[in-house]
Amino acid sequence: MKKLVLTVLALTLAFSMTACGNKEEQAPEATPNPTEAPVATEAPEATEVPEVTEAPEATDAPQEDGNQGEVSGESLGQTLLAEFMAMDASTDAYTMAETLITNEKILFMGGAMEVEPGLLSGFDNYEVTGFDKGAMFGPMMGSIAFVGYIFELPEGADADAFMTGLKDNANPRWQICVAADETIVEANGNKVFFLMSPLTLEQ
Repeated sequence: MKKLVLTVLALTLAFSMTACGNKEEQAPEATPNPTEAPVATEAPEATEVPEVTEAPEATDAPQEDGNQGEVSGESLGQTLLAEFMAMDASTDAYTMAETLITNEKILFMGGAMEVEPGLLSGFDNYEVTGFDKGAMFGPMMGSIAFVGYIFELPEGADADAFMTGLKDNANPRWQICVAADETIVEANGNKVFFLMSPLTLEQ
Protein backbone atom coordinates (compact mmCIF):
# COMPACT_ATOMS: atom_id res chain seq x y z
CA MET A 1 0.00 0.00 0.00
CA LYS A 2 2.81 2.34 0.92
CA LYS A 3 4.50 1.50 -2.37
CA LEU A 4 1.32 2.38 -4.24
CA VAL A 5 0.98 5.71 -2.45
CA LEU A 6 4.66 6.51 -3.07
CA THR A 7 4.26 5.61 -6.74
CA VAL A 8 1.23 7.89 -7.08
CA LEU A 9 3.13 10.70 -5.35
CA ALA A 10 6.14 10.19 -7.59
CA LEU A 11 3.97 10.26 -10.71
CA THR A 12 2.21 13.41 -9.47
CA LEU A 13 5.58 15.09 -8.92
CA ALA A 14 6.77 14.00 -12.34
CA PHE A 15 3.65 15.39 -14.03
CA SER A 16 3.83 18.65 -12.13
CA MET A 17 7.51 19.11 -13.04
CA THR A 18 6.72 18.33 -16.63
CA ALA A 19 3.92 20.87 -16.59
CA CYS A 20 6.21 23.54 -15.06
CA GLY A 21 8.85 22.68 -17.61
CA ASN A 22 6.37 23.23 -20.44
CA LYS A 23 5.41 26.62 -19.01
CA GLU A 24 9.06 27.61 -18.78
CA GLU A 25 9.64 26.50 -22.35
CA GLN A 26 6.65 28.51 -23.49
CA ALA A 27 7.81 31.61 -21.62
CA PRO A 28 11.06 31.91 -23.59
CA GLU A 29 9.08 31.45 -26.79
CA ALA A 30 6.75 34.23 -25.70
CA THR A 31 9.59 36.63 -24.88
CA PRO A 32 11.13 36.51 -28.35
CA ASN A 33 7.83 37.80 -29.73
CA PRO A 34 7.81 40.96 -27.58
CA THR A 35 11.46 41.53 -28.45
CA GLU A 36 10.56 41.06 -32.07
CA ALA A 37 7.95 43.80 -31.75
CA PRO A 38 10.48 46.47 -30.72
CA VAL A 39 12.97 45.09 -33.25
CA ALA A 40 10.29 45.56 -35.85
CA THR A 41 11.40 49.03 -36.85
CA GLU A 42 7.79 49.87 -37.40
CA ALA A 43 8.22 52.55 -34.77
CA PRO A 44 10.25 54.65 -37.26
CA GLU A 45 7.48 53.99 -39.74
CA ALA A 46 5.13 55.53 -37.17
CA THR A 47 7.51 58.47 -36.93
CA GLU A 48 7.43 58.67 -40.69
CA VAL A 49 3.72 59.30 -40.20
CA PRO A 50 4.67 62.86 -39.20
CA GLU A 51 4.14 63.31 -42.87
CA VAL A 52 0.65 63.54 -41.43
CA THR A 53 1.17 67.18 -42.18
CA GLU A 54 -2.32 66.60 -43.45
CA ALA A 55 -3.49 67.20 -39.85
CA PRO A 56 -2.35 70.85 -39.98
CA GLU A 57 -3.81 70.98 -43.47
CA ALA A 58 -7.07 69.74 -41.93
CA THR A 59 -6.98 72.63 -39.45
CA ASP A 60 -6.18 74.99 -42.32
CA ALA A 61 -9.21 73.71 -44.20
CA PRO A 62 -11.76 74.92 -41.61
CA GLN A 63 -10.03 78.31 -41.59
CA GLU A 64 -10.51 78.58 -45.31
CA ASP A 65 -14.23 78.19 -44.72
CA GLY A 66 -15.58 81.70 -44.21
CA ASN A 67 -17.76 80.95 -41.19
CA GLN A 68 -15.09 78.95 -39.37
CA GLY A 69 -12.52 81.71 -39.79
CA GLU A 70 -14.87 84.32 -38.36
CA VAL A 71 -15.64 82.13 -35.36
CA SER A 72 -11.98 81.71 -34.46
CA GLY A 73 -11.05 85.34 -35.14
CA GLU A 74 -13.89 87.14 -33.33
CA SER A 75 -15.20 86.48 -29.85
CA LEU A 76 -18.86 86.05 -29.03
CA GLY A 77 -18.90 89.41 -27.25
CA GLN A 78 -17.28 91.27 -30.16
CA THR A 79 -19.79 89.70 -32.56
CA LEU A 80 -22.75 90.84 -30.46
CA LEU A 81 -21.21 94.29 -29.96
CA ALA A 82 -20.79 94.74 -33.72
CA GLU A 83 -24.43 93.77 -34.22
CA PHE A 84 -25.52 96.22 -31.51
CA MET A 85 -23.47 99.07 -33.01
CA ALA A 86 -25.05 98.43 -36.42
CA MET A 87 -28.57 98.80 -35.02
CA ASP A 88 -30.61 101.98 -35.29
CA ALA A 89 -30.06 103.81 -31.97
CA SER A 90 -33.74 104.77 -31.89
CA THR A 91 -34.75 101.09 -31.54
CA ASP A 92 -36.05 100.35 -28.04
CA ALA A 93 -33.84 98.44 -25.59
CA TYR A 94 -36.08 95.37 -25.39
CA THR A 95 -36.19 94.91 -29.18
CA MET A 96 -32.40 95.27 -29.35
CA ALA A 97 -31.97 92.59 -26.65
CA GLU A 98 -34.41 90.24 -28.38
CA THR A 99 -32.51 90.66 -31.65
CA LEU A 100 -29.11 90.00 -30.06
CA ILE A 101 -30.24 86.80 -28.32
CA THR A 102 -31.15 85.28 -31.70
CA ASN A 103 -27.61 85.65 -33.07
CA GLU A 104 -26.36 82.37 -34.63
CA LYS A 105 -23.38 82.28 -32.24
CA ILE A 106 -25.76 82.00 -29.27
CA LEU A 107 -25.88 78.25 -28.75
CA PHE A 108 -28.32 78.11 -25.86
CA MET A 109 -32.05 78.57 -25.27
CA GLY A 110 -32.63 82.06 -23.97
CA GLY A 111 -34.66 85.21 -24.14
CA ALA A 112 -34.95 88.88 -23.22
CA MET A 113 -36.79 90.52 -20.34
CA GLU A 114 -37.28 94.06 -19.17
CA VAL A 115 -35.41 95.20 -16.04
CA GLU A 116 -35.81 98.11 -13.67
CA PRO A 117 -33.14 100.10 -11.78
CA GLY A 118 -31.78 98.31 -8.73
CA LEU A 119 -29.80 95.15 -8.01
CA LEU A 120 -29.14 93.28 -11.25
CA SER A 121 -27.52 89.94 -11.99
CA GLY A 122 -23.76 90.23 -12.46
CA PHE A 123 -23.22 93.23 -10.17
CA ASP A 124 -23.28 91.79 -6.63
CA ASN A 125 -24.37 94.60 -4.25
CA TYR A 126 -24.12 97.45 -6.78
CA GLU A 127 -27.45 99.04 -7.65
CA VAL A 128 -27.60 99.91 -11.34
CA THR A 129 -29.52 103.18 -11.64
CA GLY A 130 -29.68 106.15 -13.98
CA PHE A 131 -31.47 104.52 -16.91
CA ASP A 132 -35.04 104.93 -18.13
CA LYS A 133 -35.55 101.48 -19.65
CA GLY A 134 -33.50 98.33 -19.63
CA ALA A 135 -33.57 94.82 -21.00
CA MET A 136 -31.57 91.78 -19.99
CA PHE A 137 -30.79 88.88 -22.32
CA GLY A 138 -29.23 85.53 -21.47
CA PRO A 139 -29.68 81.77 -21.15
CA MET A 140 -32.68 80.21 -19.43
CA MET A 141 -30.37 78.06 -17.30
CA GLY A 142 -27.80 79.75 -15.07
CA SER A 143 -24.88 77.40 -15.66
CA ILE A 144 -23.37 79.57 -18.44
CA ALA A 145 -21.33 82.67 -17.57
CA PHE A 146 -23.37 84.91 -19.86
CA VAL A 147 -25.44 87.99 -19.07
CA GLY A 148 -26.22 90.93 -21.33
CA TYR A 149 -28.07 94.22 -20.93
CA ILE A 150 -29.25 97.08 -23.10
CA PHE A 151 -29.83 100.25 -21.09
CA GLU A 152 -31.66 103.28 -22.44
CA LEU A 153 -30.34 106.47 -20.83
CA PRO A 154 -32.36 109.65 -20.44
CA GLU A 155 -31.46 112.65 -22.60
CA GLY A 156 -28.45 114.54 -21.29
CA ALA A 157 -27.27 111.61 -19.12
CA ASP A 158 -23.52 111.13 -18.63
CA ALA A 159 -23.04 107.90 -20.59
CA ASP A 160 -19.35 107.66 -19.70
CA ALA A 161 -20.04 107.83 -15.95
CA PHE A 162 -22.83 105.25 -16.32
CA MET A 163 -20.54 102.87 -18.25
CA THR A 164 -17.70 103.37 -15.75
CA GLY A 165 -20.07 102.37 -12.94
CA LEU A 166 -20.96 99.18 -14.82
CA LYS A 167 -17.32 98.30 -15.55
CA ASP A 168 -16.09 98.97 -12.02
CA ASN A 169 -18.80 96.94 -10.34
CA ALA A 170 -19.26 94.02 -12.73
CA ASN A 171 -18.33 90.64 -11.28
CA PRO A 172 -17.31 88.08 -13.97
CA ARG A 173 -17.66 85.33 -11.32
CA TRP A 174 -21.24 86.19 -10.35
CA GLN A 175 -22.15 82.61 -11.25
CA ILE A 176 -19.61 81.29 -8.67
CA CYS A 177 -18.95 78.00 -10.49
CA VAL A 178 -18.08 79.60 -13.83
CA ALA A 179 -16.50 82.91 -14.85
CA ALA A 180 -17.01 85.13 -17.87
CA ASP A 181 -13.96 85.55 -20.14
CA GLU A 182 -14.74 89.08 -21.29
CA THR A 183 -16.69 92.13 -20.19
CA ILE A 184 -17.78 94.63 -22.83
CA VAL A 185 -19.45 98.02 -22.29
CA GLU A 186 -20.20 100.35 -25.21
CA ALA A 187 -22.69 103.05 -26.19
CA ASN A 188 -24.72 103.58 -29.36
CA GLY A 189 -26.54 106.88 -29.05
CA ASN A 190 -28.42 106.84 -25.74
CA LYS A 191 -28.30 103.00 -25.57
CA VAL A 192 -25.59 101.24 -23.55
CA PHE A 193 -24.58 97.66 -24.34
CA PHE A 194 -23.20 95.60 -21.44
CA LEU A 195 -22.09 91.98 -21.74
CA MET A 196 -20.17 89.41 -19.69
CA SER A 197 -19.69 86.14 -21.54
CA PRO A 198 -17.37 83.33 -22.57
CA LEU A 199 -15.21 83.98 -25.65
CA THR A 200 -17.11 81.23 -27.47
CA LEU A 201 -19.91 78.82 -26.73
CA GLU A 202 -19.23 75.11 -27.27
CA GLN A 203 -21.84 72.96 -28.99
